[in-house]
Amino acid sequence: MSNLSSNLNIDRCPHCFIATPNLQGRYFFDTSNHLKINLLYWGIYVCSNCGGVVTAYAQQKKSYIEGYFPSLAKVHEDIPDRAKNYLSQAIDSIHAPAGAIMLAASSVDAMLKEKEYFQGSLYSRIKKAVDENLLTSEMGSWANEIRLDANDQRHADEDEPMPTEQDARKVIEFASAIAEYLFVLPAKVQRGLKNKGHSLTNE
Repeated sequence: MSNLSSNLNIDRCPHCFIATPNLQGRYFFDTSNHLKINLLYWGIYVCSNCGGVVTAYAQQKKSYIEGYFPSLAKVHEDIPDRAKNYLSQAIDSIHAPAGAIMLAASSVDAMLKEKEYFQGSLYSRIKKAVDENLLTSEMGSWANEIRLDANDQRHADEDEPMPTEQDARKVIEFASAIAEYLFVLPAKVQRGLKNKGHSLTNE
C-alpha cells in the first residue's frame, strides 16, 4: 500500500476491477472522535475509468495508508481450489461480462460437484440442492433471477441482449454467497469449535 497522496495506488479498482487504476484525489480532510483524539487523515479518490469513489485513511498526513473502502473483493482460502480459481478469474474479468458470467457459473458448478451434485444442468442441480436442504429456498429463487447458465452465453440466442457488467456482478455475488454458505462459514464454525475445545482442556 502506498502513502496518502494525490493518487491512490492499488492493484485494481474495487468498482470496475480495472488493473492499476488511475485513482485521482479530489478531497482531503481529517477527523477525530468527540474527545479530539484518534486523529485520522482521509483522502477521497475517483477512478478515471468508471467514476467510482474510493476513500482511504492514514494515521498521519501523507503517511502509509492503513485501509481503503470499499476494499477489493478477495476469494476466501476455505473455498475448494477449482471453485476458488474460477471465482477469482471471474472477479478479475468483470470488464468482459460474458466471460465473467461463465467463470462464475463454473465456480458454482465446481462447488456443487464438490458436494457430489454431478448430474443435470446447473439450474437443476441447484434445485436439487435446495430440495435436499443443502441450499436455502431463497438461494434457489436468487438463482432464477440472474443470468447464471454458462451455456446461455456460449450458445446465445441472437435476440438475447449481451450481458452487462451489472449482470456479471450479480452472478459473482451469487457465487460468492454460495461459497460463503457451503464452505467458508462451516470452516469458521469448525475452527471455533476446535478453539473452544482447546480452551476447555486448558481450564
